[in-house]
Amino acid sequence: MTPNPPLEPVTSANEPEYGADGWVVIVPVKPATVGKTRLADAAVDRAALARAIALDTIAAAAGATRVARVVVVTDDQELIRAATGTPRVEIVREVDAAGLDAAIALGAQAAGQGAPRAALLGDLPALRSVDLDAALGAAGSVERGLVPDAEGTGSTLVTARPGAVWTTAFGEDSAARHRLLGCTDLDVPEDSTLRRDVDTPAQLAAAEALGLGPRTAALLSAAPVA
Repeated sequence: MTPNPPLEPVTSANEPEYGADGWVVIVPVKPATVGKTRLADAAVDRAALARAIALDTIAAAAGATRVARVVVVTDDQELIRAATGTPRVEIVREVDAAGLDAAIALGAQAAGQGAPRAALLGDLPALRSVDLDAALGAAGSVERGLVPDAEGTGSTLVTARPGAVWTTAFGEDSAARHRLLGCTDLDVPEDSTLRRDVDTPAQLAAAEALGLGPRTAALLSAAPVA
Protein backbone atom coordinates (compact mmCIF):
# COMPACT_ATOMS: atom_id res chain seq x y z
CA MET A 1 0.00 0.00 0.00
CA THR A 2 1.31 3.46 -0.91
CA PRO A 3 1.84 5.56 2.24
CA ASN A 4 -0.28 8.68 2.64
CA PRO A 5 1.46 11.91 1.64
CA PRO A 6 2.24 14.41 4.42
CA LEU A 7 -0.62 16.49 5.79
CA GLU A 8 -1.07 19.99 4.46
CA PRO A 9 -3.21 22.21 6.73
CA VAL A 10 -5.20 24.73 4.71
CA THR A 11 -4.57 28.39 5.55
CA SER A 12 -5.48 31.78 4.10
CA ALA A 13 -3.47 34.97 3.87
CA ASN A 14 -5.90 36.89 6.12
CA GLU A 15 -5.95 34.49 9.06
CA PRO A 16 -4.63 35.60 12.50
CA GLU A 17 -1.24 34.37 13.62
CA TYR A 18 -1.32 30.70 14.55
CA GLY A 19 -1.19 29.75 18.19
CA ALA A 20 -2.12 33.23 19.43
CA ASP A 21 -4.01 31.61 22.34
CA GLY A 22 -1.39 28.90 22.83
CA TRP A 23 -3.74 25.90 22.87
CA VAL A 24 -2.19 22.45 22.79
CA VAL A 25 -4.64 19.96 21.27
CA ILE A 26 -4.10 16.29 22.10
CA VAL A 27 -5.44 13.78 19.57
CA PRO A 28 -5.36 10.09 20.58
CA VAL A 29 -5.51 7.67 17.65
CA LYS A 30 -5.78 3.89 17.87
CA PRO A 31 -3.81 1.82 15.34
CA ALA A 32 -6.01 1.73 12.24
CA THR A 33 -5.94 -2.06 12.20
CA VAL A 34 -8.02 -2.15 15.41
CA GLY A 35 -9.98 1.09 15.08
CA LYS A 36 -13.50 1.79 13.82
CA THR A 37 -14.65 -1.83 13.86
CA ARG A 38 -18.29 -0.78 13.35
CA LEU A 39 -17.31 0.54 9.92
CA ALA A 40 -16.26 -2.92 8.77
CA ASP A 41 -19.11 -3.06 6.25
CA ALA A 42 -18.10 0.16 4.50
CA ALA A 43 -17.30 -0.14 0.80
CA VAL A 44 -13.64 0.70 1.48
CA ASP A 45 -10.87 -0.86 3.53
CA ARG A 46 -11.71 -0.24 7.19
CA ALA A 47 -8.12 0.45 8.28
CA ALA A 48 -7.60 2.90 5.43
CA LEU A 49 -10.86 4.63 6.33
CA ALA A 50 -9.95 4.88 10.02
CA ARG A 51 -6.57 6.37 9.12
CA ALA A 52 -8.08 8.86 6.65
CA ILE A 53 -10.59 10.03 9.27
CA ALA A 54 -7.83 10.55 11.82
CA LEU A 55 -5.58 12.41 9.38
CA ASP A 56 -8.41 14.75 8.34
CA THR A 57 -9.09 15.47 12.02
CA ILE A 58 -5.42 16.21 12.70
CA ALA A 59 -5.17 18.50 9.66
CA ALA A 60 -8.25 20.46 10.77
CA ALA A 61 -6.82 20.86 14.28
CA ALA A 62 -3.45 21.97 12.89
CA GLY A 63 -5.25 24.53 10.74
CA ALA A 64 -7.01 26.20 13.68
CA THR A 65 -5.63 29.65 14.44
CA ARG A 66 -5.94 29.32 18.23
CA VAL A 67 -3.85 26.14 18.22
CA ALA A 68 -0.10 26.32 18.84
CA ARG A 69 0.59 22.58 18.87
CA VAL A 70 -1.22 19.36 18.01
CA VAL A 71 0.07 16.38 19.98
CA VAL A 72 -0.89 13.11 18.29
CA VAL A 73 -0.67 10.06 20.56
CA THR A 74 -0.55 6.86 18.53
CA ASP A 75 1.31 3.72 17.62
CA ASP A 76 0.02 3.63 14.03
CA GLN A 77 3.22 3.66 11.99
CA GLU A 78 1.67 4.73 8.69
CA LEU A 79 -0.20 7.57 10.36
CA ILE A 80 3.02 8.64 12.07
CA ARG A 81 4.78 8.76 8.68
CA ALA A 82 1.98 10.86 7.20
CA ALA A 83 1.76 13.31 10.11
CA THR A 84 5.48 13.73 10.82
CA GLY A 85 6.78 17.07 9.59
CA THR A 86 3.38 18.75 9.50
CA PRO A 87 3.58 22.27 10.94
CA ARG A 88 2.40 22.43 14.58
CA VAL A 89 2.02 18.62 14.76
CA GLU A 90 4.18 16.46 17.01
CA ILE A 91 3.98 12.74 17.72
CA VAL A 92 3.98 10.98 21.07
CA ARG A 93 4.37 7.25 20.54
CA GLU A 94 1.97 5.12 22.54
CA VAL A 95 4.04 2.12 23.56
CA ASP A 96 1.49 0.37 25.76
CA ALA A 97 -2.10 0.78 24.59
CA ALA A 98 -4.20 1.33 27.72
CA GLY A 99 -7.23 3.17 26.38
CA LEU A 100 -8.15 6.70 25.34
CA ASP A 101 -7.71 8.34 28.73
CA ALA A 102 -4.23 6.87 29.22
CA ALA A 103 -3.21 8.00 25.73
CA ILE A 104 -4.56 11.49 26.38
CA ALA A 105 -2.68 11.62 29.70
CA LEU A 106 0.55 10.97 27.78
CA GLY A 107 -0.24 13.85 25.48
CA ALA A 108 -1.15 16.12 28.37
CA GLN A 109 2.18 15.35 29.99
CA ALA A 110 3.93 16.39 26.78
CA ALA A 111 1.83 19.56 26.64
CA GLY A 112 2.74 20.67 30.17
CA GLN A 113 0.53 22.48 32.68
CA GLY A 114 1.56 25.95 31.58
CA ALA A 115 -0.49 25.87 28.37
CA PRO A 116 -4.23 25.62 27.79
CA ARG A 117 -4.89 22.01 26.80
CA ALA A 118 -7.64 20.22 24.92
CA ALA A 119 -8.31 16.57 24.16
CA LEU A 120 -9.89 16.09 20.74
CA LEU A 121 -11.18 12.76 19.49
CA GLY A 122 -9.52 11.62 16.27
CA ASP A 123 -12.72 10.62 14.49
CA LEU A 124 -14.12 13.92 13.24
CA PRO A 125 -13.68 13.71 9.45
CA ALA A 126 -15.95 16.71 8.76
CA LEU A 127 -14.23 18.97 11.31
CA ARG A 128 -13.62 22.53 10.19
CA SER A 129 -10.83 24.51 11.80
CA VAL A 130 -13.14 27.47 12.35
CA ASP A 131 -15.47 25.34 14.48
CA LEU A 132 -12.60 24.20 16.68
CA ASP A 133 -11.43 27.81 16.98
CA ALA A 134 -14.90 28.88 18.12
CA ALA A 135 -15.01 26.19 20.81
CA LEU A 136 -11.52 27.02 22.08
CA GLY A 137 -12.49 30.69 22.23
CA ALA A 138 -15.40 29.76 24.50
CA ALA A 139 -13.18 27.43 26.53
CA GLY A 140 -10.94 30.28 27.58
CA SER A 141 -13.62 31.52 30.00
CA VAL A 142 -14.04 28.27 31.98
CA GLU A 143 -11.71 26.17 34.12
CA ARG A 144 -12.54 22.99 32.22
CA GLY A 145 -14.83 22.68 29.22
CA LEU A 146 -16.76 20.03 27.32
CA VAL A 147 -18.28 19.64 23.87
CA PRO A 148 -20.80 16.77 23.72
CA ASP A 149 -21.22 14.78 20.52
CA ALA A 150 -24.23 15.11 18.22
CA GLU A 151 -26.15 12.47 20.18
CA GLY A 152 -25.51 14.36 23.43
CA THR A 153 -24.13 11.42 25.39
CA GLY A 154 -20.50 11.26 24.31
CA SER A 155 -17.74 13.87 24.25
CA THR A 156 -15.66 15.11 21.34
CA LEU A 157 -13.60 17.82 23.08
CA VAL A 158 -12.48 18.37 26.68
CA THR A 159 -10.50 21.47 27.64
CA ALA A 160 -8.52 22.82 30.59
CA ARG A 161 -7.08 26.26 31.25
CA PRO A 162 -3.40 26.56 32.26
CA GLY A 163 -2.78 25.05 35.67
CA ALA A 164 -6.15 23.30 35.87
CA VAL A 165 -6.26 19.71 37.04
CA TRP A 166 -6.23 17.47 33.95
CA THR A 167 -8.50 14.45 33.87
CA THR A 168 -10.72 12.84 31.25
CA ALA A 169 -13.35 10.10 31.22
CA PHE A 170 -13.97 9.16 27.60
CA GLY A 171 -16.11 6.18 26.70
CA GLU A 172 -19.79 5.35 27.13
CA ASP A 173 -21.85 8.25 28.55
CA SER A 174 -18.70 10.35 28.78
CA ALA A 175 -20.53 13.68 28.62
CA ALA A 176 -22.26 13.01 31.94
CA ARG A 177 -19.05 11.71 33.49
CA HIS A 178 -17.09 14.75 32.33
CA ARG A 179 -19.71 17.02 33.91
CA LEU A 180 -19.31 15.13 37.18
CA LEU A 181 -15.58 15.86 36.92
CA GLY A 182 -16.36 19.57 36.78
CA CYS A 183 -16.44 20.25 33.04
CA THR A 184 -18.78 22.97 31.77
CA ASP A 185 -20.64 22.55 28.48
CA LEU A 186 -19.27 25.04 25.95
CA ASP A 187 -21.59 27.15 23.82
CA VAL A 188 -21.18 25.20 20.59
CA PRO A 189 -24.03 24.98 18.05
CA GLU A 190 -25.76 21.62 17.66
CA ASP A 191 -24.82 21.52 13.97
CA SER A 192 -21.13 22.25 14.57
CA THR A 193 -18.76 19.88 12.77
CA LEU A 194 -17.00 19.52 16.11
CA ARG A 195 -19.94 17.44 17.36
CA ARG A 196 -19.98 14.98 14.46
CA ASP A 197 -17.76 12.08 15.46
CA VAL A 198 -17.98 8.86 13.47
CA ASP A 199 -18.27 5.30 14.73
CA THR A 200 -21.09 3.88 12.61
CA PRO A 201 -22.17 3.98 8.94
CA ALA A 202 -25.07 6.28 9.86
CA GLN A 203 -22.72 8.70 11.57
CA LEU A 204 -20.38 8.59 8.58
CA ALA A 205 -23.31 9.50 6.32
CA ALA A 206 -24.19 12.41 8.63
CA ALA A 207 -20.59 13.63 8.51
CA GLU A 208 -20.58 13.29 4.73
CA ALA A 209 -23.60 15.58 4.57
CA LEU A 210 -21.59 18.25 6.41
CA GLY A 211 -18.63 17.87 4.04
CA LEU A 212 -15.80 15.45 4.67
CA GLY A 213 -12.12 16.24 4.86
CA PRO A 214 -10.10 15.61 1.67
CA ARG A 215 -8.63 12.21 2.60
CA THR A 216 -11.88 10.66 3.75
CA ALA A 217 -13.78 12.14 0.83
CA ALA A 218 -11.23 10.88 -1.72
CA LEU A 219 -11.25 7.38 -0.23
CA LEU A 220 -15.03 7.11 -0.28
CA SER A 221 -15.35 8.60 -3.77
CA ALA A 222 -12.98 5.91 -5.08
CA ALA A 223 -15.10 3.11 -3.57
CA PRO A 224 -16.82 0.78 -6.02
CA VAL A 225 -20.51 1.48 -6.55
CA ALA A 226 -22.71 -1.24 -5.05
